[in-house]
Amino acid sequence: MNKKLPIAIILFLLFAKLSIAQNKMVVYQTDFGLKDGAVSEMKGVAMEVSPDLKLFDLTHEIPAYNIWEAAYRLEQTVRYWPAGTVFVSVVDPGVGTDRKSVVLKTKSGHFIVSPDNGTLTLVAQSLGIDQIRQIDEKINRRKDSQKSYTFHGRDVYSYTAARLASGVITFEQVGPLLPVQQVVSINYQKAQFSGKTIKGNIPALDVQYGNVWTNIPDTLFNQLKPQFGDVVQVTILYKNKSVYQGSMPYSQTFGEVAEGKPLAYINSLLQLSFALNQGDFAKQYSISSGSDWSVEVGLK
Repeated sequence: MNKKLPIAIILFLLFAKLSIAQNKMVVYQTDFGLKDGAVSEMKGVAMEVSPDLKLFDLTHEIPAYNIWEAAYRLEQTVRYWPAGTVFVSVVDPGVGTDRKSVVLKTKSGHFIVSPDNGTLTLVAQSLGIDQIRQIDEKINRRKDSQKSYTFHGRDVYSYTAARLASGVITFEQVGPLLPVQQVVSINYQKAQFSGKTIKGNIPALDVQYGNVWTNIPDTLFNQLKPQFGDVVQVTILYKNKSVYQGSMPYSQTFGEVAEGKPLAYINSLLQLSFALNQGDFAKQYSISSGSDWSVEVGLK
């Protein structure tokens, strides 16, 4: 008797194994805050699916309804977690409407459970979309929750994420496949050369210190061949109207300029940023972040 499994069965088993998020980790992001029991309810639903899950928080301090901020925090964080981790992002001002509830699998092997409302914009571009599936709520919805229309984070997203992370369902069992080109995307200024100037976006602020972060990677900025000490000319715009113009030295550390003076530097995500040494650049010049904020830089 030939005990070898047929090739087709081996491939099927391998494919099924790869389709499951194996590491049992779920990471949560919301705009709920922690003042009430909403986040705890979501985690309780996950624990009911499988008490073996490991649950973590990305943040619950996304400003209310700020889809762009949710998109950026995923972009900032997802790549640093092991492949197979399932993220739940619930910033959902359209809850109960016809916006789709989806699970995106990145080409890096991460899973993101989210409304398809623009939250997936940045991570889809940086990590790539392997597949995206719409959640089939006939299967992947918490029992007896059909009368609840305003807490999909608990009843649909956390429940589906827990089932996927624990291996109760495969990715294919999330629901029907969607065309990747139909993922909702927020328009913003991508980092690119324009003559001798680099244009980019201000995706976020370093909220603790008021530093201004751009989406201009060091690799692009280095094409200007800057040396530490060179003067960087900076224009910051809101809806294409200039709100700040100035110049500052390109510095390796904050201490290279006097207290209260501006500098340009490469932040921990290896992107060009601006700061005041021991000051708040954003507050000083009334600068914020988001898809409507852009920047232009060059060397003097």
